[in-house]
Amino acid sequence: MDSIFNYTLEELEIKFTQNNFKKFNAHQVYDWIYKKETLDYNLMSNISKDLKQYLKDNYSLSLPKIIIKEISKDSTVKYLFEFNDNSKVEGVLMHHPYGTSFCVSSQVGCNMGCTFCASGLKKKTRDLEPYEMVSMILLSSIDSAERISHIVIMGTGEPLDNYDNVVKFIKIINSPKGLEIGIRHITLSTSGIVPNIYKLADLNFGINLAISLHAPTNELRSKLMPINKAYRISDIIEAVKYYFEKTGRRITFEYLLLEGVNDSRLYADKLADLLSGLNSYVNLIPYNHVEEFSYKASTSKSSLDFYDQLKKRGINVTLRHKMGDDIDAACGQLRSKVN
Repeated sequence: MDSIFNYTLEELEIKFTQNNFKKFNAHQVYDWIYKKETLDYNLMSNISKDLKQYLKDNYSLSLPKIIIKEISKDSTVKYLFEFNDNSKVEGVLMHHPYGTSFCVSSQVGCNMGCTFCASGLKKKTRDLEPYEMVSMILLSSIDSAERISHIVIMGTGEPLDNYDNVVKFIKIINSPKGLEIGIRHITLSTSGIVPNIYKLADLNFGINLAISLHAPTNELRSKLMPINKAYRISDIIEAVKYYFEKTGRRITFEYLLLEGVNDSRLYADKLADLLSGLNSYVNLIPYNHVEEFSYKASTSKSSLDFYDQLKKRGINVTLRHKMGDDIDAACGQLRSKVN
């Protein structure tokens, strides 16, 4: 049976009218599910018995199981979800002054092979479908009794390697009749699948685009991220320039600070040279240690020196506050440990 979370409002309207129901019935059902978080057709009091039966016969309301839930001392919540086929994926709920964000995975495992990331310890077995990504958000919202205001698509997997499903997922969660998560409150993080950056730009959604860069030179980035052998840094820079031209949205470059690897003043200057003149900013990220890898987080002094050097060079930069390092919060850590 298909999941009702797999449908945009417009698709559900078509399905309903094809089966002798009204368009407005789709709005009613969307309201029950996404506004009232009612996941039982019998409790939808303003729809007919015939429609309830049609829904029961054709559309599942099932959610994944929460098989592990870890809560950090900083209130970050890490979930490990399990779907009907026993696939396990992660999600992270984070609290910020501006609202509550949820980091959603897009694939079961990951094929990008980044040498610092726990996600790649388990190769991709399949893509997540839109309903599975939507259901993780619904379940975490219900479990936490909080409204999720921001979505970051940067959990396990490469979102642009699951392009069609991720685009449909964005349409569903952005719907004013649904979860109503503002388009500017949705961030997609990619390691740099260049052709799909162009495709995303042409959709003109205007979501925030974040590039997992982590090195300013091709030599170092290729050692850290094998995808750089296919899409060089210059290719990525041209693609994000195009994205900005189409959407007007400032680009984020994510830079994981690794002790003795990419955190020297020399690399700060190379990064400043690379990004000079771009409408962008750099998000410096403290490393959450992964036992399987030898990388260590940069020291506070090295991190601040790197930050200061970028500032001196006129680069917009933030140093992210470390969250959830006491609960396996780095992408892929919890799933890898369980498996």
